[in-house]
Amino acid sequence: MLDSKLEQAINKQINHEYTAAFHYLAMAAYFETQNLGGFASWMMVQHQEELDHAQRLFRYLLDRGGRVELEAIPKPQSEFKSVHAVFGRALELEKQNTRAINQLYRLAEELEDYPTKSHLQWFIDEQVEEEKTFDEAKGLLEWAGDDKGALLILNDKLGQRSAEPGSK
Repeated sequence: MLDSKLEQAINKQINHEYTAAFHYLAMAAYFETQNLGGFASWMMVQHQEELDHAQRLFRYLLDRGGRVELEAIPKPQSEFKSVHAVFGRALELEKQNTRAINQLYRLAEELEDYPTKSHLQWFIDEQVEEEKTFDEAKGLLEWAGDDKGALLILNDKLGQRSAEPGSK
């Protein structure tokens, strides 16, 4: 049986994952309105990954006899100044998520809940990949600057991203 503090913290993380998914969905919609379908597709993949992460935690909480307590999801930002601003905000979201996962892991460690620590290790590894992916995209955008041609090439390139079956 899970400690009540850990149950509450996992519920908070589930909500955080759903919130991030909602943000990525809004970012995808923004890109669609800008006729940047490649960037929109990239964000839709990210949206799905966050839903998958929430589901992993949701299932784990139930498997450990915990109770899922879903919270309201705040309205995400839907307007941005540029492609650069969207990816900057997305990287911030991933860094916030990394901090939250690390805090959750720290709590599991304090409570000596080894099954939860083991389960969370996947998320810690995943966050390294997530931040790297966004950092690389942001770096490419910085190279492109305001060159519309370069942005269109990146739109096409990033639009080729697809979810890796079974990996998320």
